[in-house]
Amino acid sequence: MQRILFVCTGNTCRSPMAEAILKNKKINGIEVKSAGIYAANGSDASPNAKQVLKKNHIEHDHFSTLLSRTEVDWADLILTMTSSHKYAIQQHYPGAINKVYTLKEFTGENYEHDVSDPFGGPVQVYEETFQELNQLIDKALEKLAHQQE
Repeated sequence: MQRILFVCTGNTCRSPMAEAILKNKKINGIEVKSAGIYAANGSDASPNAKQVLKKNHIEHDHFSTLLSRTEVDWADLILTMTSSHKYAIQQHYPGAINKVYTLKEFTGENYEHDVSDPFGGPVQVYEETFQELNQLIDKALEKLAHQQE
């Protein structure tokens, strides 16, 4: 079983969309969760994130989770939305250094390692982030499949 944790700032936009996208792919042997470095436990996903997921036929009940040792220890792989999220996790949880990557870094993207934050933007910005996440998650799954061969 591969346990993947997506991490962003508030766990209301990017990481819940990434979690929902991966869960919707229904891949055997993969469990997925999301959390936020500065999340307030129990918050709903942002209205625009929920609208974009619904438009893409993805159902996802979400309540934000503050990143803690519980989530870090649970995960086999931690994929962050930005380099600053990655470094924050590595500083607070040095034992996790070898399993934390930005999502773009993990997929081999050589340019900007951050997934843009749609927070506060219009639905179109959320849709662009959704499409970016969907493509990156497909690349991450390809990489994981090759690692298991």
